[in-house]
Amino acid sequence: MNGFILAIDQGTTSSRAIVFDKDRNVVGVGQKEFTQHYPASGWVEHDPEEIWSGVLETVRQALKKAKCAAGDVAAIGITNQRETIVIWDKETGKPIHNAIVWQDRRTAQMCAKLKKQGLEKKFTRKTGLLLDPYFSGTKIAWMLDKVKGARKRAEKGELLAGTIDSFLIWRLTGGKVHATDATNASRTLVYNIEKNAWDEELLRILDIPASLLPEVKDCADDYGATDEKLFGAAIPILGVAGDQQAATIGQACFQPGMMKSTYGTGCFALLNTGSDLVRSKNRLLTTIAYRLDGKTTYALEGSIFIAGAAVQWLRDGLKIVSRADETGPLARQADPSQSVYLVPAFVGLGAPHWDAEARGAIYGITRNTGPAEFAHAALESVAYQTRDLLDAMHKDWKANGADTVLRVDGGMVASDWAMQRLSDILDAPVDRPTILETTALGAAWLAGSRAGVWPGMEEFARSWALDKQFNPELDEAARSAKLKGWRDAVRRTLTTSSSSGKA
Repeated sequence: MNGFILAIDQGTTSSRAIVFDKDRNVVGVGQKEFTQHYPASGWVEHDPEEIWSGVLETVRQALKKAKCAAGDVAAIGITNQRETIVIWDKETGKPIHNAIVWQDRRTAQMCAKLKKQGLEKKFTRKTGLLLDPYFSGTKIAWMLDKVKGARKRAEKGELLAGTIDSFLIWRLTGGKVHATDATNASRTLVYNIEKNAWDEELLRILDIPASLLPEVKDCADDYGATDEKLFGAAIPILGVAGDQQAATIGQACFQPGMMKSTYGTGCFALLNTGSDLVRSKNRLLTTIAYRLDGKTTYALEGSIFIAGAAVQWLRDGLKIVSRADETGPLARQADPSQSVYLVPAFVGLGAPHWDAEARGAIYGITRNTGPAEFAHAALESVAYQTRDLLDAMHKDWKANGADTVLRVDGGMVASDWAMQRLSDILDAPVDRPTILETTALGAAWLAGSRAGVWPGMEEFARSWALDKQFNPELDEAARSAKLKGWRDAVRRTLTTSSSSGKA
C-alpha cells in the first residue's frame, strides 16, 4: 500500500476529487462543474444523477493524473455541500426529484408557519439551528408532500433520504450503506446535537418518517467500501464531514477559541467551543464541529450567504470586471473620500440578522461613483459581514479571555487587498495557510488518520503552515467611522419583519 488518500469534495457548483500522497502533497486533481437549475424564483436545484456521474469522472481523472490505481488508495474521505437534500428509491437508487439545494428558499412559508406556532425555540434548543429554509428538514417535508406518491412510499419504507454525502455513500457502496456523519446530521433541523440522535418529536412535527434517515457515524469511521466495479478495486470510505466542518479540520482548528472562515460563494465562519454546547443569544448557529471516537466537539457558526458571489455579480451582472482577480486591483483605485456601502442581501441576510425578505442595496452613491468604488464596496462588504459574526461570537462565548485565532481559506483569500481589509475591519490578525485546499485536506485527514497512514491530530496540527499573516493597519477612528456607516446601511436594508429588528 502506497498510502494515497482520495478526497471527494462535492461542492455547490462543481465536484472535485483530489489525490494526496502519504506526505499530504496533492498529486492528482479532477474537477467538473455541473448545472444549476432555477425552476422558480428563489428555488435552486441540482440533478443528483449529474452530480453522481461528475463524481465518478473526477475520481477517475484524479487517479489518472496521480498515476495510481484504485488499489493504491488506502481510503476515501468525502466532504460535501451541506443541507442540500436528496430522496431516492431504496431498491433502484433513483432519485424521486432533483436535489433541493441549501440556497433554496421554497420552504420560507413553512418556516414562517412553524414560527407562528411558537416552535422555533424548541427547534433551536434541540438542534442549535433556526427555523430557516436553509436547512434540510423542511426540504424533505416539501418533497414528501409535493412529489406524487412520495409520502405513501416513504411510510412503506421504500424511500431513503440524505444529504449529498449519504447519496454518494449509497451509490459508491452499491446500495450497501445508508449513513451520514454527525456534522451533516447536525444541519438537518431534526438531529438532537446534545443527545446525538435523530429527534422523534421534531420528526413528528415535520411529518418525516424516521425510516428515511441514515445511520449517524463519527467523522472518521467505517462507511463501507466502494463497489470494485467503479474504479477497479474496492476502496474503504473512512471519513465524512460537511464542507465547512471539513475546512475547520483542514485548518487544524482543534483548540477551543480557534476560528476558520471560508470565503467561497458565501462565507462560513466556525468558532471551536470544545465540549461546550454554547446556546447563542445573538442568532448564531450552534453546530457540531466534528465527532471523533464518540466525543463531540461543538462550534458556533455564522453563515453569510453572499461573499464571493458579490464578486461574481460584479463580473457577470454589472460586467465591470472580466475576471474575479481583477477586483482587488480595481478596488485599490477607489476614491477614499467616498463612503459607498454594498449590503449584498441578494438572497436575504444570514447571521446574525436572518432576514429572508431583505434584498441587496447600495448606499452612498455620488455622481463620481464608478466601477472602482463598486469593487471596493463589494470586497469590503465581506469584511463587514465577518465583523458582525465575530462580534456576535464574542458576545456568546470567549475562550478564557484569549484572542481568537482566525484562519482563512476559499477562493477570495488569494486577494491580498481583500485579506488586508478584512484584518483592518476586524482589528485582528488574519492567517492565510500555505495549503488552501483545506476542505479536501480535512476530509483526507479524517480518512487517512483512520486508515493509519496519516498522523494523529497533534502531529497534523503541527504541520499547518502559514503563508502570510495580515495585521490591522487602519486607525481606530477610521475603522469606527466605517463600521458606523455599515451598521446604518444594514439597518436601512432590514425589513420590518426581520427577526433581529436591528443592525
